[in-house]
Formats: sequence, C-alpha cells, structure tokens
Amino acid sequence: MLSVGGVGVYRIGASLASLIRNGHVGWTAPGCDGVVRTGATGSLAGVILLAFRDGRLVEVGTATAPPQSPAGATVGMSFDELEAIYGWRGSLIRNDAGDAEAYLVRAGSRVELFTGHPIRPGVGYFQVGPASFVERNFRQGPSC
Repeated sequence: MLSVGGVGVYRIGASLASLIRNGHVGWTAPGCDGVVRTGATGSLAGVILLAFRDGRLVEVGTATAPPQSPAGATVGMSFDELEAIYGWRGSLIRNDAGDAEAYLVRAGSRVELFTGHPIRPGVGYFQVGPASFVERNFRQGPSC
C-alpha cells in the first residue's frame, strides 16, 4: 500500500544517504535544485520511483497497479472511479497551463496525486508526498 507517508522503508522524509547505505536505492539520476530521482530495490524495484530534495524523500510514485492507496485507488482507474472512492475528500484539478488534469486528495500537508495516462483516459501515474513538492510540480511544472 502506498500512502502519503510512503511505502515500506521509503518513508517521506527518509534520508537518501541512509537508503543508499542500506542498499535500498538501485540507481540515481541527479537533477537540478537539489532534486535526485532514484529507483527502489527489492520487491519494489521497477514498481516505484523516488524523488529526493536536499537529501530527503519528497515523492514516491508508481505507474503500476499494485500498489494501491489506503482507500483502494490504483493506476488504471478512471477519474470517475476515483471520485466514487474519495467523494468530498478529493477533487479533479488542472495544471496552471491548462493542458493536463489530475485527481488530488489532500491529507494535511501531504497529497495523493493521480495524473492522467498519456494514451488513454484515466490514471497513468500515482504519487504521494508533500503538497509543496508533488502538487506544485504538477501545477507549475518542475522548477528547471
């Protein structure tokens, strides 16, 4: 299960250095503004992707099903199905450019974000983390 807290050892706020030291990171791809993208190891290798900002985990995402959210939502569902699951707790949003839509569920300062699939209707990617990173990147795009 993938929740706003993360999944398994991949907890939001976890240290990149510690996860590498303990063999939980398979590869790294440094970006800009202190963001590093990585892949998981073990049973989650190829299932989840991770993003770290300034050495701390700020996003866990997947394009596969499972994992599912605590409410039972997964990649492959329609936005209508998400609405049926989450009701008033979620909402369909658009990015600032107006060219992409996603379903957003807030949990305090963190979010579950279900973004569209590139070639068919419905959810193609499910990600969790602080709204200041996950939601901001969807709405405004990465800063670089």
